Amino acid sequence: MITMSLDEMRALLARHARPDLSTDIDAVRIFRADRPNPPTPTTYGKVLAVVAQGAKRFALGERLYDYHAGEYVIASVDLPVTAQFVRASPEEPALGFGLDLRPAAVTEVLLAANPGELPDLGPGVPPGLSVSTASAELLDAVVRLLRLLDRPRDIPVLAPLIQREIIWRLLTGEQAAMLRQFGQPGSGLSHIARAVQWIRDHHALPFRVEEVAQRAGMSVSAFHRNFQAVTSMSPIQYQKQIRLQQARLLLAESPGDIAGVSRQVGYESPAQFSRDYRRQFGDPPRRDAVRLSANVRAAAPATRRDS
Repeated sequence: MITMSLDEMRALLARHARPDLSTDIDAVRIFRADRPNPPTPTTYGKVLAVVAQGAKRFALGERLYDYHAGEYVIASVDLPVTAQFVRASPEEPALGFGLDLRPAAVTEVLLAANPGELPDLGPGVPPGLSVSTASAELLDAVVRLLRLLDRPRDIPVLAPLIQREIIWRLLTGEQAAMLRQFGQPGSGLSHIARAVQWIRDHHALPFRVEEVAQRAGMSVSAFHRNFQAVTSMSPIQYQKQIRLQQARLLLAESPGDIAGVSRQVGYESPAQFSRDYRRQFGDPPRRDAVRLSANVRAAAPATRRDS
């Protein structure tokens, strides 16, 4: 059954893939790559991603993850990762399904469930990102959701129902503890998620870890321990990753303003910014910015043709 589901899933993903990843179903995205790509810094938001064909690798802090056809990843907070497709070709492109996860939707399913039917939360705070093998029931629900792309008039009625089923399959699967905490406002994971969001929103500002721990409602030691468990990095390391990713986006638009961009994302020393940037992206800011800007200009005509 799993093989049949994956075969149909591949066909649906290949047929409906778009350059901008979007679909006609709210919160559903389709990923496609026709060749392996170099490691690329990006942000994994709150998402379920299922690989139907090919393989993807990503690094989070010091941890390296691989997932292949029939496996899925859940990210429960916004995490700066370095990701790449490692197996893809024009004949067999890498294909994946993505579903944005919303705490309110998870909470709604939790409230409808019989508490006795849910696995225990387990001790501590779960990691913010994990990989598991997809069950036959989960893959079947994903395929039925994708089938709606061939029947647009069914989407408003049936898509929300199938998305609830997908959440239920996750809540009763290997990553149940993570998803339960994700959907419970008072859980340790939700406290860390609020701290993560605050750092993202204020990444250009210096902060004291004690202040962010207070915002999360935790002691400093508990905050450090739980933040590291969820994100695989310290709060300061997380802020630096977000600053550098934001700087790269800004440099693609303003490749000549290295000093201005470094100040805008919170660096006081342009020299330190250049060192951190090169260590993160492999090139100094000016060289990388020129290449990024050229890529943006080259992609612009294709974008206009697709619109």
